[in-house]
Amino acid sequence: MKLFEDPKARNPRFPKFPLVSPTKTPDFGVHTLPSMSTPTLSLGPTRDDHSSSVDLREKVFRVAEVPIEWEEHYVGDQMDPRTQSFLTWESLESVRRNRVGLKGPMATPIGKGHRSLNLTLRKELNLYANVRPCYSLPGYKTRYDDVNLITIRENTEGEYSGLEHQVVRGVVESLKIITRQASLRVAEYAFHYAKTHGRERVSAIHKANIMQKTDGLFLKCCREVAEKYPEIVYEEVVIDNCCMMLVKNPALFDVLVMPNLYGDIISDLCAGLIGGLGLTPSCNIGEGGIALAEAVHGSAPDIAGKNLANPTALMLSAVTMLRHLELHDKADRIQNAILTTIAEGKYRTADLGGNSTTTDFTKAICDHL
Repeated sequence: MKLFEDPKARNPRFPKFPLVSPTKTPDFGVHTLPSMSTPTLSLGPTRDDHSSSVDLREKVFRVAEVPIEWEEHYVGDQMDPRTQSFLTWESLESVRRNRVGLKGPMATPIGKGHRSLNLTLRKELNLYANVRPCYSLPGYKTRYDDVNLITIRENTEGEYSGLEHQVVRGVVESLKIITRQASLRVAEYAFHYAKTHGRERVSAIHKANIMQKTDGLFLKCCREVAEKYPEIVYEEVVIDNCCMMLVKNPALFDVLVMPNLYGDIISDLCAGLIGGLGLTPSCNIGEGGIALAEAVHGSAPDIAGKNLANPTALMLSAVTMLRHLELHDKADRIQNAILTTIAEGKYRTADLGGNSTTTDFTKAICDHL
């Protein structure tokens, strides 16, 4: 397993969840880092269902003595006409001002005509890259013991551009948008990430054999960027073949970069290789230094308020946020406490095969801190 994400402080027991925003991104400006006293943003689904965020902030971060001030914003139950969604304009402005945020799970009603909450965030904040580290966790047995890869998903266009209309009754059309600017930007980020984190290979995932113009443009941009990084092995893999290869031998991959829809599918597939979305951190990177860490699993309304949720994904996403803020010592402490708790096996939530409550699991992590 490669343990090079934070070369200044390596712990041979556990992988490092990487610093997901480099201080410089070539050709796309400087990613500035806020000071430690800069408030960050916490987004929860509703006022009644944010126990994991509260446990993280008031228990884990307090015990670890993380020097962060919080601004809390909640998703409302009324549409904000300024954002055309349940997200308020004030919450978006808070992220723009603080430049760093932590988001809890949010659900958009299906088929109700509401603008997607996550799509609103990505569009309004120009969060162009979704970065998901995917590692086998020590002590938690799955079918694979050697998963160690990064998925980087273009976050602003593709099939998720939100451009749909009815042609005639019974016929609807959805537009897939691929632009040179967005493709170059995410490809540049993927290669720069690979170089700065000691990664050796970047795989561009596509379906250009069918979608020759859209995915063809994406590949053309990836090839153009690859020429600037001769030390990085570059390959192109068709999406369906990629899925098969991941299931057969995930060790074949290192860094994967892909358009929006493929990234949505592949990143969840990779999460399944290590135990599920409840164990997978995520961070969204935007221009101008914005970083929004998030738990990518759903809002799980069936267990809301029952003290059963697994907070690991949110906590590990917070670790990536701390690395973005260059609080590496705090990030190491929290990450090691989380992974030690899971490896010991005494306190695990139901999705990990245990019967502990969220409170019990969080207390065990704090005890390790």
